[in-house]
Amino acid sequence: MHMKRFLCCLLMAVLTVGFGMQAAAKEKQFTLKSPNNKLVSHIVATAENEITYDIVYDGVTIMLPSHLGMNRVYDKGVNGSMAVSKSAKRTVDETVPSPFTRQATMRNCYNELTLQVGKDLCVVFRAYNEGIAYRYEVLRPCNVRFEKVEYNFAGDYRATVPYVTSFDANKGHETQYMSSFENLYTTTQLSKLDERRLCFLPLLVHAPHGVKVCLTESTLTDYPGLYLKGMGDAGRLEGEHAPYPKTLEQGGHNNLQMLVKEREEYIAKVDKLSVLPWRIAMVAKNSAELAMNNMSYLLGEPCKVADLSWIKPGKVAWDWWNNWNIGGVDFKAGINNDTYKHYIDFASQYGIEYVILDEGWAVNKKADLFQVVPEIDLPMLVQYARERNVGLILWAGYYAFDRDMEHVCQHYSEMGIKGFKIDFMDRDDQMVTQFYKRAADMCAKYHLLVDFHGAFKPAGLNRTYPNVLNFEGVAGLEQLKWAPETWNQVQYDTELPFIRQTSGPMDYTQGAMHNGAKGCYSPCWSEPMSQGTRCHQLALYVVLESPLNMLCDSPTNYKKEPEYTRFVTGIPTVWDETRVLQGEVGEYIVTARRKGNTWYVGGITNWTERDIVVDLSTLGSSERIELYSDGVNANRKGSDYRYSVEKMQGTQKALQVHLAPGGGFMAKMTVK
Repeated sequence: MHMKRFLCCLLMAVLTVGFGMQAAAKEKQFTLKSPNNKLVSHIVATAENEITYDIVYDGVTIMLPSHLGMNRVYDKGVNGSMAVSKSAKRTVDETVPSPFTRQATMRNCYNELTLQVGKDLCVVFRAYNEGIAYRYEVLRPCNVRFEKVEYNFAGDYRATVPYVTSFDANKGHETQYMSSFENLYTTTQLSKLDERRLCFLPLLVHAPHGVKVCLTESTLTDYPGLYLKGMGDAGRLEGEHAPYPKTLEQGGHNNLQMLVKEREEYIAKVDKLSVLPWRIAMVAKNSAELAMNNMSYLLGEPCKVADLSWIKPGKVAWDWWNNWNIGGVDFKAGINNDTYKHYIDFASQYGIEYVILDEGWAVNKKADLFQVVPEIDLPMLVQYARERNVGLILWAGYYAFDRDMEHVCQHYSEMGIKGFKIDFMDRDDQMVTQFYKRAADMCAKYHLLVDFHGAFKPAGLNRTYPNVLNFEGVAGLEQLKWAPETWNQVQYDTELPFIRQTSGPMDYTQGAMHNGAKGCYSPCWSEPMSQGTRCHQLALYVVLESPLNMLCDSPTNYKKEPEYTRFVTGIPTVWDETRVLQGEVGEYIVTARRKGNTWYVGGITNWTERDIVVDLSTLGSSERIELYSDGVNANRKGSDYRYSVEKMQGTQKALQVHLAPGGGFMAKMTVK
């Protein structure tokens, strides 16, 4: 009898671990610490059946108690209670493969707390050394009417946020749910954020003492994406989700989109046992550490593709940005067989793995990927490319791809097409996030690569489906075909690695050969240019992550500088190791990436001219470094650059580099 009583008491102790001294008063307290004990979250199940959590970093409170909750509708009514019935803890420390990313493997180390809420819901918290995350596990079908997401920071900190661009003050938030997720960043106090405008993720909060907090999400595959908005008071952000579509209408860009005409009164339908997205607060002691955060990838669901041998990242000769603008040929350039054979020949000559056929190869406004324009003979081009060791990728509008997905994938896979660039989703309600997963899965079935354009941030899908190599969700170089002179792309470039890139790879499409020094930029659709120097563009091939990496400019322009072009095309697109050596959000960054025993070190600056010293001592020993740096007149002519071979003598381990305004550099070194 005594033994039974002892076992019963022991079981109750396990189920109530961490409840604290106030359990009798129905307030249950839990403490969750990161493996290195620097990050702490106090999680409280209140007497009012609510849950709050805070974030303390290195003894300093960064985020005050913030509420979370979910209003869900079951067949027997509405349940919004967050009353905790039991809890459990565990610790995980493992190494996971991370193919086609910034490094070959990643350490997945965290402490976890699971709270069961009644009989139908669990809330799971994880504490990494790099941040705090939580998510819901829904244990039976329901409709989610509302999710409470709150970040109640301990002060009126500065924030760097991307507002949704589609804003109409007279129509509330409805117009903002249709978004390409592309905008420059706005930096201001949390209390001064425009309450009428939604911010998409990731976004950055600048805490005291240089600490950075980046907010994002992962495992976004069956739930609407999260927006955050300022509330007008000091330090508080609240979440919002696009409601579930009720009525859709084909339309939008070239009739390739589905426009929401009416929405339901709930944000998500949960038809089975489901895990919802992770809410992530990445926490770093400085900017360089933040740029190395891997939580978004690690919190994605594990890989579901058994055979990865067919997945081949690489460079892409891209047609759309340079407007099919080739010269010195005896045929009329455009969307036709001769033009694409020219691109294929160029790719073959320089060892470029792919050529993309962007918008125009399929008949316009038909949303039918089986109607090919008469100027294009796809089977012939596939064969022509195959003979030259080049693969072809096809552009596809969202609705055209979705309406007959398996037939499209099977047909073009059998023809020899290597992948799809799927564009103009421009939403992240639950219906569209489900599409991403279905498209990734279907393309994996038929051994097709995926580049999601017109897309939200990666959110872990590239871990689950490694054939998904790229996402847009970035105001990339395409903006400079039409952006006004006031557009500050160079500033944006020095913010991206610390914010958007924390969520994963991006289809930024660098590689411009016409480079505008400060004050020299002007938009041009047919012959576009970049902002900043040539070496700024070159360094972006290392600073930014893109396993399927575009050469955006014309083959004609690249062929004028063959040595430079061969250097660019020789830069790997996936890596064994990555280190961010130094940097500051919105100022500059220096990133080192290794493939085999060769390091590429790239750095960019904003419009501030600067001299930097790069410590190479941790990368290994090398006597010879190839260096591309800004030319002496790069502040006047952006395309001016200098190539040199630096001899590292004796104990010399530092590289001194001058960066022009909007400048950059690239170093290549093979270590012993």
